[in-house]
Amino acid sequence: MKEILNNYDFLLDAVILLVLELVYFKLADRYNIIDKPNERSSHTIPTIRGGGIIFVFSLLLLSIGNYFAYPYLVIAVLLSGAISFIDDIRGLPSLVRFSAHFISALLLLLQSDFITLPIALLAAIIVLIIAIINAFNFMDGINGITGFYSLAVIVPLLLTESSEELRELQVYITVGLLIFLLFNARIKARCFAGDVGSVSMAILVVFLLMQRIYTTGNANYICFLLLYGVDTGMTIAQRILQKENIFQAHRKHLFQLLSNEYKLPHLVVALLYALLQLFINYYIVHTTDSIWVTVVLGLIAAAIYILLKKVLLQRVKASTVAP
Repeated sequence: MKEILNNYDFLLDAVILLVLELVYFKLADRYNIIDKPNERSSHTIPTIRGGGIIFVFSLLLLSIGNYFAYPYLVIAVLLSGAISFIDDIRGLPSLVRFSAHFISALLLLLQSDFITLPIALLAAIIVLIIAIINAFNFMDGINGITGFYSLAVIVPLLLTESSEELRELQVYITVGLLIFLLFNARIKARCFAGDVGSVSMAILVVFLLMQRIYTTGNANYICFLLLYGVDTGMTIAQRILQKENIFQAHRKHLFQLLSNEYKLPHLVVALLYALLQLFINYYIVHTTDSIWVTVVLGLIAAAIYILLKKVLLQRVKASTVAP
């Protein structure tokens, strides 16, 4: 990794990424690509949307500089990133977004050599990939959460990576995240990731986890996304039970409850999620236990989530009726 960090070409690419982000800000201001707060928002001032486009730029710079490495991954990110960017600007039908996610999942299978697995298993993996993409999108609601949480996933992979090619990809993604956080991890963010950022990052994270699971045979690496999975899954279950449209915007995730009702600073909540996930990931990279680790961790996390959310909602309800 030292060779990568000491490479002048790499440093030049980091500067290029920063410049590209600043140029995007100018274009977003000019063409009004702005996220304006509404009753469901966790922010209160208009903010540039789509700053996460830097994740797409990071992958493109790496691929072009390495003779168009990871072609299927690049196509997947460009496809879903483009559809998401358009959706950020004017909105698109759910079917269009779903189709892009489905094709991206197929491309990830091709890039990761998973395509030779049995059909039933491939179908399950495709469903899981689409679920993860949407979970990243759903969870991108407060300053810092996408950037910090993604770092909590990628940095442990980077520090334990044996493949020089994958390590270089992880470094480029990390640099993109750090530049993004420079503008997003603020009390008043300069930009939001937007769908283009959360979806593109989800695809990159999924690819890296697929590579690690493939090389190690350790499926417990899926727990690298445990907190996002639990918060998204349990919130969807809650909304289904309450007979709500799960595709409509809302403020019922645990992180939204902590930020909006309990008034915890966005960055504090984002760091809590990232640090807890980082602790889990540290355990995962140092264990080779059976898949039951994933099951047990999932059950424990779900039980704690239900209990915590119930207590918080009761306190919010009590505070609203108090004289």
